[in-house]
Amino acid sequence: MKKKVVLAFSGGLDTSYCVKYLGEEKGYEVHTITVNTGGFDAKEIQEIETRAKNLGVASHKTVDETKNYYDKVIRYLIYGNALKNNTYPLSVSAERMSQALAVAIYAKELKADAVAHGSTGAGNDQVRFDMILNILVPGIEIITPIRELKLSREEEIAFLKSKGVSMNFEKAMYSINKGLWGTSVGGKETLKSLGMLPEEAWPTQVTKTAPETVKLTFVKGELTKVNDKAFGHPSEAIQYLQQIAGPFGVGRDIHVGDTIIGIKGRVGFEAAAPMLVLKGHHALEKHVLTKWQLSWKDQLAQFYGNWLHEGQYLDPIMRDIEAFLTSSQEHVTGDVHIQLYPYRFQVLGIESAYDLMSSKFGKYGEMNLGWTGDDVKGFTKIFGNQAAIFHQVKEDVDGQ
Repeated sequence: MKKKVVLAFSGGLDTSYCVKYLGEEKGYEVHTITVNTGGFDAKEIQEIETRAKNLGVASHKTVDETKNYYDKVIRYLIYGNALKNNTYPLSVSAERMSQALAVAIYAKELKADAVAHGSTGAGNDQVRFDMILNILVPGIEIITPIRELKLSREEEIAFLKSKGVSMNFEKAMYSINKGLWGTSVGGKETLKSLGMLPEEAWPTQVTKTAPETVKLTFVKGELTKVNDKAFGHPSEAIQYLQQIAGPFGVGRDIHVGDTIIGIKGRVGFEAAAPMLVLKGHHALEKHVLTKWQLSWKDQLAQFYGNWLHEGQYLDPIMRDIEAFLTSSQEHVTGDVHIQLYPYRFQVLGIESAYDLMSSKFGKYGEMNLGWTGDDVKGFTKIFGNQAAIFHQVKEDVDGQ
């Protein structure tokens, strides 16, 4: 009997090559799986499934991980207001974790002898996939034809043509990866340290020019309503918000970061809904959380985002941080009002029953209602007491 291999399949050139190479050159029984994390619509899913079958796979499976992706990963990125290098909402790196987990689970179900993916040897994804597979399916053979054979695009095309494969071999000018938590865009401009993507490179074009206000409703840190429209799951609210905000061209930027393999990289991205959710959520937190809650959240969330980016989702410390982040959201409930403009947005403010800026305790810079001037005098003396002692001792000893 042929050995079974599960192949993570996107339907592009690399994974199409893998199907033919593994099946006809290596003699494997190829079972493909496509993991949808919010980036494919029904038509695209059908096209991928048809392509897999035309390539001659033994079976093809599509798994919709969109809601699970939110529940297991995105929710904690929102709780932590996580932005890689204060810029990037971890769109692709978070998505790859969800996809790798689903592939590993499917490989177990099929009792596969091997797992394959189309990663090259030059990026982060090879590490993310390999690490998840090594942990969840220990001992299974991991096959990466593009990486192992160091194939050029031209070599892949020539091989597929020799196998009678007919598909669009024209390389798009820009590489686009779309998911629930944003869309990455790579092109010639991102291969250098200087250069911005041109307007036509962005998947969502700017079609809205008149300012528009949007209201985001959070309940315990989760987006539940957009403009008072309720949703059964936060992932649906994010997708709806993307439809509203995307045409304004907000959430566009270029991320410069350190890859897992030690080199610097640039990638463009558009993430209208993720950026509005993160900035709106953070604005609400600044009103309802205490100083030290905010401080410790920032530190733990930065580590969480970086460790997730490097593929370490299964490290148990991640579950510990998730527990802390979940606990911190107990009072993060309220409405956030945001003004949308072409290419930018502005957080107007929040409304929350848990707002610690309540006027009954005083108005900053204007009126104090919870203390007297004498209270402040005594507090100031005690609060600065240790520093005062230090300087007094220094003066006594040094004479200056």
